[in-house]
Order: sequence, then C-alpha cells, then structure tokens
Amino acid sequence: MYCNHCGKLIQDDANVCAYCGKTIGATVVRKRLMRMRTNRKIAGVCAGFAEYFDLDVTLVRVIWLITAFMPIGLSVIGYLVAWIVMPEEPLLLPASASQPPLGQFPSSGFPATQYPASQS
Repeated sequence: MYCNHCGKLIQDDANVCAYCGKTIGATVVRKRLMRMRTNRKIAGVCAGFAEYFDLDVTLVRVIWLITAFMPIGLSVIGYLVAWIVMPEEPLLLPASASQPPLGQFPSSGFPATQYPASQS
C-alpha cells in the first residue's frame, strides 16, 4: 500500500504513514477545536486552528498576521475571543516510573513479615 500524501510504500495494516505522519485510510477521529499546548507562540490559537483544519501552522499565522493589519482589525478581536472561548488541550502526563505495571510486583521492598512462613 502507498501513502496518499507522500507516495512512499507502507505496511498494508498501517493507520499512519511512518514517513510523513498523515492518517491513512478511513480512520474516523472526531476532531475538537482546542488551543494546543505544543507549538504555541502566544496562546496556541493559531496552532489549534492549524491542527483542526490540517494546515501548516506557519500558514495560519501568516494569514492571521495579514488580516491583523487590515483596517477593520477584527482578527485581533477574533484572536482574543478565540483565546477565551477555545478550551485548552488536556495535559498528558507521562506514566510514573516508580509504580510497577499492573499485575507485577517489585522484586524487593516487601518486608518478610508480610508473608506467612510455610509449615512443613
């Protein structure tokens, strides 16, 4: 199978292209318009619009900058409204390294009194 965006050969069961990172096939994901925590310059509004519409964030920033210098100036007000109204992307915390995975116990750290002595 080939990627529709970059044309590289990828695995038949792949959902995402390993070369360009674009979604392959008919994977339906509901997008939400959110302010991004990554790739933000001021409040993440332009990065959120770029992610939602699948555009380059630089293109969105340039368009927003050009419209900011137009005589009406609605883009500045629109940016402030979007900053207030758009929810921020949820914070993804890394998994704690101090806790063992489910179903596994650490090799040490339990007192010997916790286990009953076997009687033979």
